[in-house]
Amino acid sequence: MIFEISKEDILKGMTRQLTSFFTISENEIDFINKISETVFERCELCFSKNENKYYSKKGEAYFNPYHSGQYTVFLYFFSNSLFKAGPDHSRLADKIYYLNKIMNSCDLFYEIELPEIFMLDQPVGSVLGRAKYGNYFMFTQNCTVGSNKGVYPVIGESVTMTANTKVFGDSNIGNNVIIGVDTCIKDEDIPDNSLVFGHSPNLIIKKRK
Repeated sequence: MIFEISKEDILKGMTRQLTSFFTISENEIDFINKISETVFERCELCFSKNENKYYSKKGEAYFNPYHSGQYTVFLYFFSNSLFKAGPDHSRLADKIYYLNKIMNSCDLFYEIELPEIFMLDQPVGSVLGRAKYGNYFMFTQNCTVGSNKGVYPVIGESVTMTANTKVFGDSNIGNNVIIGVDTCIKDEDIPDNSLVFGHSPNLIIKKRK
């Protein structure tokens, strides 16, 4: 992967950002450096599958920490990797998750298991809950995925949530689905290869070619 600035400078920058808001111990800084290669590898896989022109350069995956979308993904992967590393690192995971909200106005909690490959575009105001997400998931601004009576959605592969869309509860979203602007889906199943818009229970579902 091609980096706009060095890995070391990316980590130093993130550490400075963290220390601007929180108390960071030397042990936490050491573990940031220790786990960073795992995070960069996750970014490389994710970015390499993104067709957006800003995610590649000279035919290779490209990471520019000054691109807010890329940095949102990076901070999510960082907090999620810390969560997976065990409960001893939950406080640091909290701090990086919080930093992501502060800087990018996007709520991607580290316990949420986003897929290896997902995309976002100007995701300001989006909140993703504990759904099951398939690869090539895409979301934009003001998107919400949440529960209804404790049940969360299942989202298939290559699903796109356009602006101001919502998916709640016992909903199963098939593969290759586009959820149209301002759509709200609650406790409904959407078949594969569909374009859906409207509000539950009065959704309009059209077959995609």
